[in-house]
Amino acid sequence: MSAPSRFPPQVTAWMERWRLQGDGALLTTHSSWVLAVRQGHIPAVLKVARVSDEEAGYRLLTWWDGQGAARVFASAAGALLMERAFGAGDLARMAWAGQDDDACKILCDTAARLHAPRPGPLPELHPLQEWFQPLFRLAAEHAALAPAASVARQLLAAPREVCPLHGDLHHENVLDFGDRGWLAIDPHGLLGERTFDYVNIFTNPDLSDPDRPLAVLPGRLEARLRIVAAETGARAGTASALDRCMDRLVGSLVH
Repeated sequence: MSAPSRFPPQVTAWMERWRLQGDGALLTTHSSWVLAVRQGHIPAVLKVARVSDEEAGYRLLTWWDGQGAARVFASAAGALLMERAFGAGDLARMAWAGQDDDACKILCDTAARLHAPRPGPLPELHPLQEWFQPLFRLAAEHAALAPAASVARQLLAAPREVCPLHGDLHHENVLDFGDRGWLAIDPHGLLGERTFDYVNIFTNPDLSDPDRPLAVLPGRLEARLRIVAAETGARAGTASALDRCMDRLVGSLVH
C-alpha cells in the first residue's frame, strides 16, 4: 500500500518504529489518526493521538488485556496498535433492521465484561467529575443547560459501584471480531459509577446518523430501559435512569 511518507509525520514515526505497512485509507478525527495496517502478516489498526485526552483510552484498552475489548499488540504514550475487526456483524444495522433488543443486549454484555474486576493497579483515567467540567462551565453561561448540570452534580456526588468506564459505549464502538465475539474499541478511559457506561445505549445509533431515527421512536426508550435493568440487575427506578440519559446526552454534546 502507500509508503509511510505519504502519511502525517507523527503516523510515519510509529509505522517505522513498529515496522508497519499501510493497509487502507487514513482516517483523521478531531482526536486521532486511525489507519489499518499490517505488521508482517498480522492485520491491525494503528491509532495515533492528536489530543492528550485520547491517551487515557489507550491506557484503559491496554489494561483490559483483550477481555471484552480489542487486544492491544503494542502501546506507548500517544500511540496504540490493536487487533482489527473482520466480522460481518454491525450493531447499528441490527438495530435498524428490527433487532434493536438484541443489539442492546450485546452492548450490555460487553459492558459487563469490561466492568469485571481485574488484578493489578488501575491505569491513570479521567475521573467522571473532571469529565463533566465543560458542562458545568457552560451551564453558568447558558440557562438551558442548568437543569442537566444540576442532575449531573447530584449523580456525581453519590456514585455507586465505581469502576473503570469505557465512556463512549455505543453501536459503533462495539464491533464483531469473529471468533472473539463482540468487543469494544475506542474507550474514553473514565473512572466513575458503573451505570454511566449504559446510558449511551439510549441515544444511539441516532447520534451517529440523525437521518435514521430509532432511539426516539415510541416505546424504544421504555424497551431499552427494561433490557438494561434486566441485564445489569440495576435497582434504580425509571426516573433515575432517565436522569442519567439526559445527563449523558448533554455531557456528550459539550465534550
